[in-house]
Amino acid sequence: MKQSAPKTILCIHDLSGIGRCSLSMAIPVLAAMGHQPVALPTVVLSSHTGGLGEPARQTLSSYGISALEHYKELGMEFDCIYSGYLASSEDQALVERAFTLWPDALKVVDPVLADHGKFYKGMESQLEGMHNLCSKADLILPNLTEACLLLNRPYPEGNFTPEEAQALADELANAFGGAVLTGLPMEKHLACAGSYQRSRFVVKRLRIDRSYPGTGDLFASVLIGAMLRGNAVSAAADAAAGFVCEAIQNTDSSAQPALGVWFEPLLGRLCERN
Repeated sequence: MKQSAPKTILCIHDLSGIGRCSLSMAIPVLAAMGHQPVALPTVVLSSHTGGLGEPARQTLSSYGISALEHYKELGMEFDCIYSGYLASSEDQALVERAFTLWPDALKVVDPVLADHGKFYKGMESQLEGMHNLCSKADLILPNLTEACLLLNRPYPEGNFTPEEAQALADELANAFGGAVLTGLPMEKHLACAGSYQRSRFVVKRLRIDRSYPGTGDLFASVLIGAMLRGNAVSAAADAAAGFVCEAIQNTDSSAQPALGVWFEPLLGRLCERN
C-alpha cells in the first residue's frame, strides 16, 4: 500500500463495550494505518446486538450535533466522513449534517441494515432513510443483503459468476455513485465487487467456513485507510479482503464467535507502508 500524508477521518458509529465491531475496530485500524480517526459515537451499547443478548444502551443524538458544532468551531477539516451502524433517523440526520458541514470530505456510508437475507433486529424502519443517505455518499459499502434491499430486488440464492458480481456492483454505482459490494458467494470463494469512478473489479478469497460479526466493519476500515493512503479502490479492496481473512485465520476456532475476530495482534501489519 502506498504512503501518503495522514488523513483525518470522522467516524460516526456506535460504541459497543463487548464485541469487536464499529468504533472499537475503526479507531485502532485507522490509527495503525497512520491516520487520525475522530470518534463520534451515536449510541453506547453494553455489547453489540448480534448474539450477546439485549444490550443496555444510551443514545447520544444531542451529543452528536453538539460535537459537530464544536469541531466546526475548532476549524477541523475532515478528509473523510465514514458512517456505520445508525440505529435511528436522528443518527442518519447526524451523518447528513456532517456531509453538509464538510462538503469536500470523501463521504463513505456502510449501510448497516441486514445480512444473510434478513434485517438486523429493529432495522426494517431504517431502510428508506438509509437509501436517502446512500444517495448523498461518494462510496457505499453494502453486503449482498443490503445491496438487494437498497435496489429493491429479491435476495439471490446460489453462487455468482464474476460477470454477475460486476453487474450488481455497476447497478449499485449507477444508483448511488460508487459501491464496493461484499459477501458474494462464488463457488469456493467469497468475493467483493466494486464500481467506483473509472475502476471496476472483482476480488476473490477462498471461503473460510466460519462467520463472525464485525468483519464488515473491519473490511470497510482497512479499505478506507488504504484509499486515503492514495491506493486505488481495487488495491484497497484487495488489501481489506486479505486482512479480514488473516484475522479470521488468527482467531481460535474454539473462541466464542459473537466476540469477533482477533484482529488486534495483526495491527502491526497495517503499519507497514509498501
